[in-house]
Amino acid sequence: MAVVGRPRRSCLAVPGSSRKMLDKARGLPADQVFLDLEDAVAPLAKPDARRNVVAALNEGGWDGKTRVVRVNDLTTPWTYRDVVEVVEGAGANLDCVMLPKVQAAGHVEWLDLTLTQIEKALGLPVGGIGIEVQIENAAGLVNVDAIAAASPRVETIIFGPADFMASINMRSLVVGALLPDYPGDPYHYILMRILMAARTYDKQAIDGPFLQIRDVDAFREVARRSAALGFDGKWVLHPGQIEAANEVYSPAQADYDRAELILDAYDHYTSEAGGRLGAVMLGDEMIDEASRKMALVIAAKGRAAGLVRTSGFTPPRD
Repeated sequence: MAVVGRPRRSCLAVPGSSRKMLDKARGLPADQVFLDLEDAVAPLAKPDARRNVVAALNEGGWDGKTRVVRVNDLTTPWTYRDVVEVVEGAGANLDCVMLPKVQAAGHVEWLDLTLTQIEKALGLPVGGIGIEVQIENAAGLVNVDAIAAASPRVETIIFGPADFMASINMRSLVVGALLPDYPGDPYHYILMRILMAARTYDKQAIDGPFLQIRDVDAFREVARRSAALGFDGKWVLHPGQIEAANEVYSPAQADYDRAELILDAYDHYTSEAGGRLGAVMLGDEMIDEASRKMALVIAAKGRAAGLVRTSGFTPPRD
């Protein structure tokens, strides 16, 4: 069973070139904020964006949020300076570096080694800065298992739909939505492939953005698909999407209560006092070790989301 890790129901993208947006992001209820140096920043604005990001991280105010910086991908001339300037400037206030367009394990290994050298030079805990990887093309998906296993720093595997659609010549300009001419979910295989790699290596799986930012109902529809598969969260590009993401990727209260009840009941019935039973009835449902594992997933996600159970387990009297 995959480790739940940091809450990432909502992962808010914030352009590093905009001090106004950086300041606003501090007060938004997103689980994670990633300060972007890649697609959201024009080439000539990247040096200033790096300085903005370092200042924003060091100024603080990110309490309760996972702090991430997305650097440029390794085919560009900016990646090295992104990593060095951001980590040297604000490594003590940084949780993860996000590497986009990852195509092979070597990309992750390069970032891991670079982070290690900077951490050693600065006296920071080695391995303290995590890595998030984006799968954005066919090569990345084919190599996703090796990518997920490339470094213990890797915390998340992220689907990047826009670049992926372009890389496979998908005939659509709408990112993240179903295709009218396709009788199913065109992203199902991609999402499941990422999810299998993530769970095999105990990483989180994060769905990519939905670009029609004012259509929150459509955002919910898309998010529910990946949440149903088991994804841990989704990118949000606008504050209006945050509440929907936090809701969709949290268990329903009734499901959370039921999961906690199953865990308590199973602990009781497998104990000496409960008769050391392996499978028992809980109401109309039989529960066993498999039930416990399923309940652990829901309970862990509920706890991470801050849910509070509304009922408890009362052992039956003899």
